[in-house]
Amino acid sequence: MNKALLAGGVAAMATMTGCSSNSSGTADTAASSGAPGGMPSGMPSGGPGGGAGGMGPGASEVTYADFVGVTTDGKVVDDLYAIHSTDVSTDKVVKAAQAFLDGLTSKERKASVFEVDDDEWLAWSNVDGYQREGARMGDLTEKQRDLGYALLGAALSADGLTRTRNIMKLNAFLGDYSGGGRDTLTEGAYFFTFMGTPSTTQPWGFQYEGHHVAINYFVLGDQVVMTPTFMGSEPTSATYQGEKITLFTKETTAGLTLLRSLTDAQRKKVISSETKAGDNLKAGAGQDNVKLAHQGLIASGFTTAQKDSLLDLVRVYVGNLADGHAEVRMREVEDHLDDTYFSWIGETEDSSAFYYRVHSPVVLIEYDAQSPLAYGNKDSGGGGGMGGPGGTPTQQHIHTIIRTPNGGDYGVDLLKLHLENDH
Repeated sequence: MNKALLAGGVAAMATMTGCSSNSSGTADTAASSGAPGGMPSGMPSGGPGGGAGGMGPGASEVTYADFVGVTTDGKVVDDLYAIHSTDVSTDKVVKAAQAFLDGLTSKERKASVFEVDDDEWLAWSNVDGYQREGARMGDLTEKQRDLGYALLGAALSADGLTRTRNIMKLNAFLGDYSGGGRDTLTEGAYFFTFMGTPSTTQPWGFQYEGHHVAINYFVLGDQVVMTPTFMGSEPTSATYQGEKITLFTKETTAGLTLLRSLTDAQRKKVISSETKAGDNLKAGAGQDNVKLAHQGLIASGFTTAQKDSLLDLVRVYVGNLADGHAEVRMREVEDHLDDTYFSWIGETEDSSAFYYRVHSPVVLIEYDAQSPLAYGNKDSGGGGGMGGPGGTPTQQHIHTIIRTPNGGDYGVDLLKLHLENDH
């Protein structure tokens, strides 16, 4: 089930918008060598010749049956996840999902609902010019869209919903900035798909994705897995329809706070390079089975205050999830805190472009300030700063992702346990 780029001008624009790196080696390299389509290493693949359907250089979709998840060496750490009661109700999100589906036409619903273990889970992308399935927000009625936002509001925290909506708004800003007339660079170019049927007892989930947003939300009873969740933006700060929007301040500040809490000796182990590439992201779209060795410094040697800063950093990302389920997730992270690694690439000033990674058996977080692709100097042609992964990174183009390693993404491990035990 390979997705394809939209044709014509949209595909051309996709070459200028966000993509994920396929580099699975050390974090010091910008991207893997030998990018497909005869393109130079590290070039974005959102357009013709990308060879990966716009998911990223060299990226390839993994089928659900072949899903392993993020591992350090290809081997899954066993017994990390279990089916249990969290005592946090999922009734609200189940009702909101059912209401949204009931509000769709039969044709829209048929195009939006898949089996709970469908490959559609893994077919998301963060680039704009990517052919997506499901119900497109811009094609729905106002009432239907309101039901869609109500579903997001039930699944996400208030901050998570605001962050998602602001990413959508800045996507529309980018469309206006680039000359307009592109269907993918609007607030409406975001899609809902559903896997399974909303239920308080049976497994199901939904996906909400478009340019710079991909939310994967799995539900089993009162357990929730909201990974992988990708959030990004270019630009990260702009005024759209009279509203000043600034994104990723918390993510930037929390990373710097943790780094600055470390001693000089600790920083030497955390910072692998002060030179930041244009794209250092490793676990983005199409990288569901990436092998990613631990890097940096393990938190077992952190002071109590440093561990608190690490948890505060993780909480920024986990906090996109509705509050009760976010606390459940944070307890899981805390259980493996001493096995958590922190690493950094780049300089360390407030305005610096940098990359950091938090990596444990149960959580992987990446923050990557990338080089501009479509926003910047309009005199450079093609709508703006065509730096690409080889350009100079800035905080005006940021990609982030949170995953659940060792088979946890998309709730795959929980679904396997459910099928083994209940069927």
